[in-house]
Amino acid sequence: MIADGRGRPVGFRLAPGQAHELPHALPLLDQLPSLPEWVVADRGYSSHGFREAIWTAGARPAIPTKSNEAPVACPDWIYNNRNIVERLWARLKEWRAIATRYEKTAVSFMGILCL
Repeated sequence: MIADGRGRPVGFRLAPGQAHELPHALPLLDQLPSLPEWVVADRGYSSHGFREAIWTAGARPAIPTKSNEAPVACPDWIYNNRNIVERLWARLKEWRAIATRYEKTAVSFMGILCL
């Protein structure tokens, strides 16, 4: 899921449960109406290729490195704002159909998310 600075969903994609979401990150960035100043992501999205794509697009990445990677600059004051997306997921999961993945097919689950 990608959200704006106010915690409103802009776009989302459904990935298989056994696959990583990183390949879906760049297409989600393309769904933004305008280029953000910062792209804040979790440590799971730590990838040199993803950071380069963000820099190439004209934004600055705020993605901390994994423990086995060389450190890069990730300002704490901007990274602390990632809780906005976490709160968005918490609001969505208050609806039981989303929290338990009641809709089993991808099409019907995406329909619930779009509602």
